[in-house]
Amino acid sequence: MKHSIATLCCAAIFCLFACNGAAAQTAASSAPGPGQERLVWSDEFNGPVQQSAPDPHNWTYDIGGGGWGNREYETYCAYASNTAPCDMAAPNAYVGSDGYLHIVARNPAKRIYTSARLKSQGLHSFRYGRIEARIKMPAGQGFWPAFWMLGDNIDSVQWPACGEIDIMESVGKFPTTNFGSIHGAGFTGTSITTSYTLPNGAKFADAFHTFGILWSPREMKFYVDDPSNVYATYTPASLTAGGIWPFDSDRFFFILNLAVGGSWPGPPDATSTFPQEMLVDYVRVYQEPGS
Repeated sequence: MKHSIATLCCAAIFCLFACNGAAAQTAASSAPGPGQERLVWSDEFNGPVQQSAPDPHNWTYDIGGGGWGNREYETYCAYASNTAPCDMAAPNAYVGSDGYLHIVARNPAKRIYTSARLKSQGLHSFRYGRIEARIKMPAGQGFWPAFWMLGDNIDSVQWPACGEIDIMESVGKFPTTNFGSIHGAGFTGTSITTSYTLPNGAKFADAFHTFGILWSPREMKFYVDDPSNVYATYTPASLTAGGIWPFDSDRFFFILNLAVGGSWPGPPDATSTFPQEMLVDYVRVYQEPGS
């Protein structure tokens, strides 16, 4: 069951004044101790109406087509965009009253595809901590959902020198598998990628799953569903010869997107159905005091 940050905060305030009979003592005892992480930022996607815009204080958009360097088929549309093929009556990104961010891939006409690519660039960026999102993937051939991060310095140093962290990335032809990757100068493609496959043939599109990283100086661990379930650990020693580790020098911003087609997933086919949704329950960042 989803709980709003406001609800949790109200509960905490009540406890502050009611528990133990002393507000000062309660505040002191609830302060984070050494090695105790705390939630420093989140978007819980609690929409007030059936369809509302993603919070503009948290998210902006990449828009347009052209393949995005991966031979993708879709045109990315912002919320309320009405420039063809985008259609504000059928948004590609919205927050629903169900408490989820909906990123929707649509096929409004033959060989025409639309979707959305949200980013926190210029709004929120982070370095280090436990970073996770709870996501339900779409299903079918040709779909390419992702939750990832790029360095804030991308405009000055360009990709891949800025660094890239792929926390959740999957393609329709591998419905049971998530890929956790890092990219940077001297190591791109699949050179630093590890796959995680659900047990017993379960598919990621069948239920929500949590995808996260544990990020500290000179180390990044990837997990699915629980921070103890680490399936990949990367350090500077993981890089190929000549690679430059970019993950300690700058902050990174978030990207959430659902691509259609591309060099990796291949095109949609006769089995692919539209619309397809990538549902996001929340994005959260935890850090230890002083980090």
